[in-house]
Amino acid sequence: MHTHNCFNMELSKIKASLQNGLLSFPITDFDASGKLNETSYKARLEWFMEHDISSIFVAGGTGEFFSLDNKEYERIVNVSVATVKDRVPLISSTGKSIAEGIELAAIAEKAGVNALLLFPPYLTECPQDGVFEYARAIINSTSLPVIYYNRANGTLNASFIEKLAHACPNLIGLKDGTGNIQELNDTIKTVGNRLIYIGGVPTAEIVAEAYLSIGVNTYSSAAFNFVPELANRYYKALRSGDKNTVEQILKNFFIPLVRMRNRKNGYAVSLIKAGAEIIGRSAGNVRPPLSMPTESEYEELKNLIDANAVHGSDAPETAAVEVAFFFPGMNVYSR
Repeated sequence: MHTHNCFNMELSKIKASLQNGLLSFPITDFDASGKLNETSYKARLEWFMEHDISSIFVAGGTGEFFSLDNKEYERIVNVSVATVKDRVPLISSTGKSIAEGIELAAIAEKAGVNALLLFPPYLTECPQDGVFEYARAIINSTSLPVIYYNRANGTLNASFIEKLAHACPNLIGLKDGTGNIQELNDTIKTVGNRLIYIGGVPTAEIVAEAYLSIGVNTYSSAAFNFVPELANRYYKALRSGDKNTVEQILKNFFIPLVRMRNRKNGYAVSLIKAGAEIIGRSAGNVRPPLSMPTESEYEELKNLIDANAVHGSDAPETAAVEVAFFFPGMNVYSR
């Protein structure tokens, strides 16, 4: 086990931020030649922090984690730690293989990241007992708190999640990317409040109402990258029970976005990069195996943004009032 670094955030603060508030997942900036653009990335993180967010997940699925090499990953976590400066919890990803997962976790811990999101292994099919051993090996290699990402080829059922929680005291959460609400409900009722549950289906807003009803308060918002005010308005409406606003934003924005997303594998990320470019905050193109949308799709997305987006940033006063209302007694970073 590694020792905790001196600037590690209190676990209670990390957990509180994951249970309430908008979880943001920045895209990763690449320049015209496809190389990591740290300057642009740093500016993006600063812009994120001007909004009301409870945590930042860097190099996540939206951040093209699987297309980054270890040196790039190291640069991303170091730039992120230096930029975010513990104002909100900063979580980075790990996974791929056991050896790489252990190495990436160590890089993140050394940089001063607050927690880790463990991705499923990069393998087409694997059995649950094998996935359990994969997860246990990586989680036990670090002293950082870890959230396990249940998705695709790395899906663990309720009994395996329970077993993993017993085997790894630093496992603090489960992010669900399966969309299988039966299995998730079984896990939540079986494992209970030993873990925090996060919605992680691509374009998670589409299932947020159902997830909230079984105890999943938060979700990863990729759309925050290009419609931050709208993403926040939706989240606040959802949590305050404002069904009309929830329905209106879903019908006018998220459902059309999901329909576009479903046209092509990987569009859950590609459309986010296109959206960022449309609002004047380009992060370059996605790396293969993902591909960028077509010109007509850009046009369609631009029209969708124009019809729905609240341009300009939330006023600090409004944000402060809203934060106080939604999270009484909690000092959430807002500016």
